[in-house]
Amino acid sequence: MGLRINDTIPDLTVETDQGSISLHDFVGDSWAILFSHPKDFTPVCTTEFGAVAQLADEWAKRGTKVIGVSVDGVEDHKKWKADIEKVAGAKAGFPIIADTGLEVSKAFDMLPAEAYLPDGRTPADSATVRSVFIIGPDKQLKLSMTYPMTVGRNFAEVLRALDGLQMSIGKGVATPANWNVGEDVIIPPSVSNEDAKVKFGEFKTVLPYLRTTAAPK
Repeated sequence: MGLRINDTIPDLTVETDQGSISLHDFVGDSWAILFSHPKDFTPVCTTEFGAVAQLADEWAKRGTKVIGVSVDGVEDHKKWKADIEKVAGAKAGFPIIADTGLEVSKAFDMLPAEAYLPDGRTPADSATVRSVFIIGPDKQLKLSMTYPMTVGRNFAEVLRALDGLQMSIGKGVATPANWNVGEDVIIPPSVSNEDAKVKFGEFKTVLPYLRTTAAPK
């Protein structure tokens, strides 16, 4: 059975370019994002890691730690970071897991249990290691998204999704399509009109089951 929304992530101890890390200790009381890559020194992934590096202040603003994972080794990760920082024009201060044994890739259901890395492998051998996982302070998986190797991930959407999660989980509301910070949110159907009035003040009834209100502060 693969990892599903609201499952607790496995507490693996992993090797990174910054030393050994326990995933649960790494998350701690913060939000965390784990983003995965099928191989070091690949063009799309290099631009993606660069985008993550450029967003360091945005992650910090949201109380969120980021950690990468690639199926190459620690020494390759250290060398790759020089390329990442050259592309990004920013320091890549986050750790990168060396998942050479595929333990993380399998535990997070990105590869089947029988997967292995053949000699002379190419990125195609681990092509499905292309997911983003957003993890809450409770160590539970809150959101995942997977991209093919040919499509660079949209980290503005990762930030938007993180904002939506922090709003919905922290404030007891939901967010509509294309929601951004500062826009109206949705009152869950489980909240009665009377309770909604007390909790949120004014709200708009679009449909009996769709009510919107200003985002809570």
